[in-house]
Amino acid sequence: MNVLTFTDRGIYCPAGDFHIDPWRPVPRALLTHGHSDHARGGMDTYLSTDLAAPVIRHRLGPIRLDTIRYGEPRQIGGAKVSFHPAGHVPGSAQIRVEVGGEVWVVSGDYKVVDDGLSTPWEPVRCHAFISECTFGLPVFRWTPQEELRDQVNGWWAQNASEGRFSLLGAYSLGKAQRVMHLLDPSIGPILTHGAVEAVTQVLRDQGMPLPPTTRVTPDLDLKAHAGAMVIATPSALNSTWARKFGNASTAVASGWMALRGIRRRRGTDRGFVMSDHADWPGLNEAIRATGAEKVFVTHGYTAAFRRWLEEQGYDAGIVSTDYAGEEVLAHDEAPKDIIDEDAPGGAVA
Repeated sequence: MNVLTFTDRGIYCPAGDFHIDPWRPVPRALLTHGHSDHARGGMDTYLSTDLAAPVIRHRLGPIRLDTIRYGEPRQIGGAKVSFHPAGHVPGSAQIRVEVGGEVWVVSGDYKVVDDGLSTPWEPVRCHAFISECTFGLPVFRWTPQEELRDQVNGWWAQNASEGRFSLLGAYSLGKAQRVMHLLDPSIGPILTHGAVEAVTQVLRDQGMPLPPTTRVTPDLDLKAHAGAMVIATPSALNSTWARKFGNASTAVASGWMALRGIRRRRGTDRGFVMSDHADWPGLNEAIRATGAEKVFVTHGYTAAFRRWLEEQGYDAGIVSTDYAGEEVLAHDEAPKDIIDEDAPGGAVA
């Protein structure tokens, strides 16, 4: 039984007559989270977790949005639906769909490491699992959380001691707040780009444990904030906005920093290996934990990861989607000839 089908509008459930993270207008959309490639405007109605709703409303404006709690069952037509923690960003969910005793799970985006802000990922048993594989090669292995904390604060402290600003590029939803959560505010003040501050305030209003930050505005006295950490969108690092800080060291927090040469091509001084997507061990751990026999992979190193899954005995397929998420936007920068001894069959991307 095909509980879900794959259409030109997105992942569709015929029994419930709804789409999951559709990229074209549909009557009923179930959303895994608030990133712009998964939560798009133009749908008649929306359903998301109560924790994801504030950011979704912030980004999409006045929409018809209903909410659901993690683990709460809901009957939609002939389908039984529930949302479960994905650990990707605050409020993110995997969506479980059951029809006639057959269970399929759409992961959205996920990570298995507890970042201290998002509700931690939990496995959901199913017959079929639709998994992202943004970082589906063995070269992608993330820096442990505590080590990452030491790296970021050490870089900031060194810059501050020398009177330099620390400009760090991180996506406005998820990554930026995760960086903030790692910071030691005793080092100095924390400044934010407007796009980062807007989302941060939405999450802070929900009770997220985030340190005080100051939005960078044209009238902000930067001399009074010398040595500050400045969290900006990655695209702002090479802009006129960034040049106003003068004496500054720049860095990017991204899973792509695991690849040789990416930091150099980004033109930054430092790169921190950090992602809100699952790394290679995380992908494999998550898929095993579902107990699924059939696995569909989306966006990322789909061909190599599917081959790997088939070698492990899974019935694996590739699903073409229109997802090109906050972190996936950098995918075109990834070298096409990454070879790793431990890759599937010595495979390449």
